[in-house]
Amino acid sequence: MLLKVGELARHTGLTVRTLHHYDAIGLLAPSARSEAGYRLYNAADIARLHAIQALRLLGLPLAEIGAVLDAENDALPDILRRQMASLDQQIAQATSLRERLGLLEQRLAEGTQPDMKDWLATLEQMTTYGRYFSPAEIRSLMANWKTVADQWPPLVAEVAALMARGVPADAPEVQPLAARWMTLLGQWMDGNYDLVTRWGEMYRREPVARRDDGPPLELIEYIGAAIGVRMAALLRHLSTDDLARLGPPPEDEWRRLAAELAALQARGVPPEDAAVQAIAREWARLFDAFTDHDPGIAARLRQAMAAEPVLQAAAVATPAVRDYVLRAVAVRSPAP
Repeated sequence: MLLKVGELARHTGLTVRTLHHYDAIGLLAPSARSEAGYRLYNAADIARLHAIQALRLLGLPLAEIGAVLDAENDALPDILRRQMASLDQQIAQATSLRERLGLLEQRLAEGTQPDMKDWLATLEQMTTYGRYFSPAEIRSLMANWKTVADQWPPLVAEVAALMARGVPADAPEVQPLAARWMTLLGQWMDGNYDLVTRWGEMYRREPVARRDDGPPLELIEYIGAAIGVRMAALLRHLSTDDLARLGPPPEDEWRRLAAELAALQARGVPPEDAAVQAIAREWARLFDAFTDHDPGIAARLRQAMAAEPVLQAAAVATPAVRDYVLRAVAVRSPAP
């Protein structure tokens, strides 16, 4: 595969004039030319271009870069390692490249020679991610992704199934999935709604940010509309600062407690019973942790749950069970 100079410029974010200049000073000469005289660049040229850009970030003038590359016989792994060591001590903008350079170094260390597509994708992503996130944010996103990666495919499949059935995005049936989607995003992005917003913007605008096996844009728009309905309901009662302080919802624990409460309620056990009280105390402890131990946030969230059918549609407990546990909490019997 050979690229013309214009195609290479588009992929790397450099200008055609810059690439022409590199050719003119003998720093990056294309390996071939077409019959019409157009410059054509191959995979080796792309690797050399990456090394040039890496050394430029170290502050080397163009006049010295060619000598460095020639002296080291294009020893790209050594250049990458030296650049990363330097980037660790640079300002935050420069360190945003480190994760991508680490990926290249790892591939080279494993004995795998990246093809041209890999080089171009890496160079593109260096620029794209840096426009939306700081180096620290990129590291956090990459680290957190491992904890949620397995949970996304089944959730995406469920959302796709609702879309295929023609269920409107604002239907109550979609709300449990919207709540799960928000929870996963919160876990992935440390509850930072600004990060969530920027990721969504990048996903929509930048094709390079979307993986081939990622959800299609129409699905993102669909679940985004459902989340918008949910957020509107929450923001009628809580501020964005309140939402940012909410912890990960302990849904599995709440679901278990809700089942136990439903069984006791069905038997007619009164809220002041010791068994109900024990469950109510555990429920209250989880809710207190979820609302960052802030009584004001807790009160506003309870008000939202009582007033908003949209939020009730995704709740782990039915309205009857929720009322049951609230009456039990109100009793405030002392712990045994």
